[in-house]
Amino acid sequence: MDNFTFYSPTCFVFGKDTESQAGALVKRFGGSRVLIHYGGGSAVRSGLIDRVKASLKAEGLPCYQLGGVRPNPRSGLVYEGIELCKKENIDFILAVGGGSSIDSAKAIAAGTVYDGDFWDFYSGKRIENALPIGTVLTIAAAGSEGSPDSVITREDGMFKRGASGDAIRPKFSILNPALTQTLPPYQTAAGITDIMAHLYERYLTNTREVEVTDRLIEALLLTMIHEGPRVIENPDNYDARANIMWAGMMAHNNSCGVGRSQDWNSHNIEHELSALYDCAHGAGLAVTLPAVFTYVMNHDVMRFARAAVRVWGCQMDFDHPEVTAREGIEKLRRFFISIGMPRNFAELGAREEDIPALVQALCYGNGRPGSISGFVTLDEADCEKIYHLML
Repeated sequence: MDNFTFYSPTCFVFGKDTESQAGALVKRFGGSRVLIHYGGGSAVRSGLIDRVKASLKAEGLPCYQLGGVRPNPRSGLVYEGIELCKKENIDFILAVGGGSSIDSAKAIAAGTVYDGDFWDFYSGKRIENALPIGTVLTIAAAGSEGSPDSVITREDGMFKRGASGDAIRPKFSILNPALTQTLPPYQTAAGITDIMAHLYERYLTNTREVEVTDRLIEALLLTMIHEGPRVIENPDNYDARANIMWAGMMAHNNSCGVGRSQDWNSHNIEHELSALYDCAHGAGLAVTLPAVFTYVMNHDVMRFARAAVRVWGCQMDFDHPEVTAREGIEKLRRFFISIGMPRNFAELGAREEDIPALVQALCYGNGRPGSISGFVTLDEADCEKIYHLML
């Protein structure tokens, strides 16, 4: 196990009707002028925004609203939010929604207190300062409610890139599983896939003797395998929703990733798909993960075989562990299909003729050196072969 420092100060308030505590929590963490940042009309139509505003009003906190966050959140709205925060002297941002709203709020929080272009943070500069952030989570998927990470798409070039820093960990996150019960099945399934991807990307490590975090990851994957079909079959299953919501936070606040190298090549490869086609991130991952795993499997075949046995219930073939590893990858692929995720480029809406452009953006876009690194370093030729495996 590698040396590490783990700092995760977010206050989580979990359960039914907890959004009514938003105002008290903002005040507790020092907010006095609040920006409510959210996505489409569902948060408004459901009455959630009104309930949050009422909670802020009860605490005497003036608030401003900025909606319009899209899946794969865009830089244009971030710039608009930064301008609004500076104009109105906003000192706290409350994101209401899923990972896209939270990631956009984090970018605004960092950009508001920075003299340069916020995109510097999405080009490698670490975030050291930001306005405080709170969240009211409505989608269990990205894990941004507990993480120090944010992903934004820059419209100039359509580069989808990430930024990180403890300054953008939310001060509090309100997690009410009931708010996820109205999600369409496809969106629920995409969230489940994203959560499982966050776990697998940490599981693929070159660090030895990390049994504690291995077992944590395996347990959370087993939880998703159990709860995923239950919630797809019965969207009103509060208990299944609750387990998925908490698993989503655990999958990405890095408690499962400390002391070990991590991968993230699958996420980088998928980011080009959702940047170009504006597909759901989780749907893109359902197509990406099996292809990447098949391609890199022989780098450490026993790690894939171990996941096949411990997570998917496969029998170990000690003479031919690659057989066991492939069986585990195939079971993962079939699981994604069983919950309604796409299986290939065509079902995702992607096109074979775009592969050269995808590879170019992936390996060279936004200053990259011609390759991506993680569990395995992948160059242009590798990435092209992986995209072809998705066909």
